[in-house]
Amino acid sequence: MLKARRFSWYGLAVVLIALDQASKAWVTTHFLPGEQRTVTPFFNLVLAHNTGAAFSLLAEAGGWQRVFFIAVALIATAVIVWLIERHREEPRFCFALSLILGGALGNLIDRLRLGYVVDFLDFHAAGWHWPAFNVADTAITVGALLLVWDSLRRGTASKS
Repeated sequence: MLKARRFSWYGLAVVLIALDQASKAWVTTHFLPGEQRTVTPFFNLVLAHNTGAAFSLLAEAGGWQRVFFIAVALIATAVIVWLIERHREEPRFCFALSLILGGALGNLIDRLRLGYVVDFLDFHAAGWHWPAFNVADTAITVGALLLVWDSLRRGTASKS
């Protein structure tokens, strides 16, 4: 059973990679860079090429950041796989790690293939736009939040 569960964590990551890459391919074929389409009063689809990290951090760094972010993604992948193997019996923890793994690999594929990450989800209010992001970014963020939640749950459980 543990072996099947372990592969389900990697299977979840693969599904996320597929959803991420499919959504980016759709946007790339239906939008020009910078093109924006209104979906709701607070949400647009837009094609953005992000050479930086989350929220375009280091996007204007001159090119060295591509190699840096590729290295970070590869190291993170190795650490996450090691953690999943080590904590197979902890489903919440492994679920969160699987989300992060799928997101990290989805964005890594973009960096290796294109030299940038395709972002397209644009939320806004009162003229203020949250930086565009994608399915991979969403998976990483949700996974990180679940890790925090799991950590807090463990902390309160150990005090009882």
